[in-house]
Amino acid sequence: MTTFREILYNQLFVSIPKPKTDFTGQTCIVTGSNTGLGKEAARQLVDYNASKVVLAVRNLERGEKARNDIVNTTKRENVLEVWELDLSSFESVKRFASRCNEHLERLDCLIGNGAINTRKHKEVEDNESMLTINVMSTFLLSILLLPLCQKTARSFEVHPRITIIASDLHALASFPERLEPDIFAALNADKSFSGMMRRYGVTKLLVVLITRELAVQMGKPDSQGVILNCANPGFCHSEITRDVPRWTRPIFWFMHKSMARSTEMGSRAHVIAAAGLTATHGEYMDNGVISKASNFVRSEEGHSTQRKVYAQLLRKLEGIEPGISQLVAGK
Repeated sequence: MTTFREILYNQLFVSIPKPKTDFTGQTCIVTGSNTGLGKEAARQLVDYNASKVVLAVRNLERGEKARNDIVNTTKRENVLEVWELDLSSFESVKRFASRCNEHLERLDCLIGNGAINTRKHKEVEDNESMLTINVMSTFLLSILLLPLCQKTARSFEVHPRITIIASDLHALASFPERLEPDIFAALNADKSFSGMMRRYGVTKLLVVLITRELAVQMGKPDSQGVILNCANPGFCHSEITRDVPRWTRPIFWFMHKSMARSTEMGSRAHVIAAAGLTATHGEYMDNGVISKASNFVRSEEGHSTQRKVYAQLLRKLEGIEPGISQLVAGK
């Protein structure tokens, strides 16, 4: 979806089909899964027979409540585990990845659902918080878990999947910072309310761009390769708008009442993408199928920006975890 009219039509008249994939024997991780779309995606994975589903959450108490709720509805015990993951802390991300690499025999799918949407400028790990959580930590975790995914591919002759949750708002995002020498520095420098108003959409545009370039750098998923894609669930009932200013809440209340998809339907997008075949590698998925990203993303300038922002992100990640670039190439 590339225009507001198309996005509105998508919300009002298009439904996401139920997933058809059986996850028997598979180990899955869902970030931000104590509530909303992440929790419902985890519920579906359990319902579709996954052997292990890790709820990666910042608040362990809320994570346990989510686990108990999912167990009560699916009637499947000993599938869900609650692990601590705070995407606002790079050290927490690295600890979580180390725990996965040490204690998980396999990893068949990672759903990078964790994200925030706020209108207040707040610095986390020396970056604006949405940049840290929605982009940097999400890709830091994804790349750190690539070795485990690659090991799973070799050992079990499967194609592990990494799905990052995007948004159709990427198509509406104003992104003048792309013209600056240092894109992340330019984004961090803008602390204005107008800058924060558009920041969520910008982070989702970055997700689409970086997913496309990271997929190129990973190479095509052959018989033992890892599939990387991103998925748009649309505007759904969730807690993503809980941090918006008080004066905007009536607007979001009206939007939720008039056009929001159910949480269950939105989470179908997560699960379908997390079961994606090799054709979904590097692709943007909408309504459960491969779709066209925005005109900008697909333009010559978009391709150039994609390479530029990926290179700048990787330099930042190298400062957080030296040698991480080698993991992309499978070394």
